Amino acid sequence: MSTDNPKWAQGIIHLFFIIITLCMVVPLLLVVSISFSDEEALIRGGYKLFPEQFSLTAYQTVFKYPAQLLMSYGVTIFVTVVGTAAGLLLTAMIGYTISRRDYRYRRITTFYVFFTMLFSGGLVPFYIMMTKYLHLKDTIWVLIIPYLLNPFYVMIMKGFMDKMPLEVIESAKIDGANEWKIFFSIILPLATPALATVGLFIGFTYWNDWWLGLLFIDNEQLVPLQLLLYRTMNSIEFFATNAQYISGNIDLSQFPSLSTRMALAILGAGPMLFVFPFCQKYFVKGMTVGSLKE
Repeated sequence: MSTDNPKWAQGIIHLFFIIITLCMVVPLLLVVSISFSDEEALIRGGYKLFPEQFSLTAYQTVFKYPAQLLMSYGVTIFVTVVGTAAGLLLTAMIGYTISRRDYRYRRITTFYVFFTMLFSGGLVPFYIMMTKYLHLKDTIWVLIIPYLLNPFYVMIMKGFMDKMPLEVIESAKIDGANEWKIFFSIILPLATPALATVGLFIGFTYWNDWWLGLLFIDNEQLVPLQLLLYRTMNSIEFFATNAQYISGNIDLSQFPSLSTRMALAILGAGPMLFVFPFCQKYFVKGMTVGSLKE
């Protein structure tokens, strides 16, 4: 049998993943290129992978009034950091509890968590509970509490912790460790891949959320970043489609609407692109663990 066949197969696999990678990277590079392109060049020549005429007008437009943008960045960073830390702790605690084979109500609790994935109370009861009973409207906590616990992430954590041998816990108990010390000193360090994976999911949820701000936030000082960008995008769309009805000294033909939209996309998603590489090693391991049987 020829030994070249495995090399050909490996080459085809590499080529396949190179094509997939390019399909993901090229659109991102296109967005960056458009954000640094001149508006007239975009209208005249269309979108190009390299700017036909380099321009910072889109970013100058976005940063013309930086106070609100910086304030929204601060709100989103605070919500993401606090929400991810608190949500990850609660998720790990519940996942660890229902993964313990010596927990008497393990099946009932697991079903209770799973049941919430199938049904929800609906938008109106959710709004009434947050505003009338919890009185969280126009507070920073209304952006954190609703996403603190996700049953899907709890099940991911449970699936990882199910692989941990019960003998480790029993040995720690013999040495005099209580449940809290076992959890924080033994379980959490061993669960680093699952924590990184779930933490990344939770962090993306908080960072990309604009819906809670739209529902509950009227105070301009508490507007999250994504909601601010959403409002800006709507304003750009309104001016672009209703230019003939707007009077005054505003020359909307010179407004960089196309490049500004891409600049907003970069400002909204860019910071999280720098976070992902630091979690990539644990993310891959956390996603593949449990797929192999011992």
